[in-house]
Amino acid sequence: MKAYVFPGQGAQFVGMGKDLYDNNAEARELFEKANEILGFRITDLMFNGTDEDLRQTAVTQPAIFLHSVLLAKSLGADFKPDMVAGHSLGEFSALVAAGALSFEDGLRLVAARANAMQKACELTESTMAAVIALPDEKVEEICAGIEGTVVCANYNCPGQLVISGEVAAIDAACEALKAAGAKRALKLKVGGAFHSPCMEPARAELAEAIERTEVHTPVCPVFQNVDALPHTDPAEIKANLVAQLTAPVRWTQTVRNMIADGATEFVELGPGKVLQGLVAKIDPAAAVSGMQ
Repeated sequence: MKAYVFPGQGAQFVGMGKDLYDNNAEARELFEKANEILGFRITDLMFNGTDEDLRQTAVTQPAIFLHSVLLAKSLGADFKPDMVAGHSLGEFSALVAAGALSFEDGLRLVAARANAMQKACELTESTMAAVIALPDEKVEEICAGIEGTVVCANYNCPGQLVISGEVAAIDAACEALKAAGAKRALKLKVGGAFHSPCMEPARAELAEAIERTEVHTPVCPVFQNVDALPHTDPAEIKANLVAQLTAPVRWTQTVRNMIADGATEFVELGPGKVLQGLVAKIDPAAAVSGMQ
């Protein structure tokens, strides 16, 4: 069975999507529609901008979404997913690719999400850090003992987690994690504490936008970040999308559950190869490939 997976923030690169724009008429039309919906020419920033341009949350998130969704559309009748999943932002790409959200609604939600997250980042001095070579349970235990807000945000693969929270709490956690034997506990260059309680203002704002949006039954199960389980019910999908902003991305559990449900081949659609690498670490027997 074939599983399609869609990357999240951090996979962007200058020039992303240009081949699609130049060589696929439907993609070019949708890129131009996206420029109209967003109110600025995101294509100029994607194709000819700077790394700094692409690092702005309000640009990064819709750019990765567009690249991923239009790759899926470019496959036409060959896009026959048995299941889909996306990492954080990638969940919106997965939902559009699987027909649960329209292209336009998906893009509007991604833009609303990016703006809400940016505002939340400005309210609290917060950040994230990568933790390498400690068991999940040990990282959870250490974070629970730190004063202030710090939680596990991304369960990327065994031995690779990302923690998220207030800067002072992250600093204290990094020291404690290194003392406990982590090979690395390193702060990331991000604008704030994604997938943590620090995103509560963004969650509340996004909840209104999601509530107003029509979600359809997808063509295949969508494994969602919040519980790593397959969903096809529109009401459940909506609730999980809202919860996602303040809850961890359970990627390790998601991939394992997809494999348990029959996935033998994983195809990453979107910029970069991050998810291909993570899937290979979670299950070396899985076949992985990608388009970008």
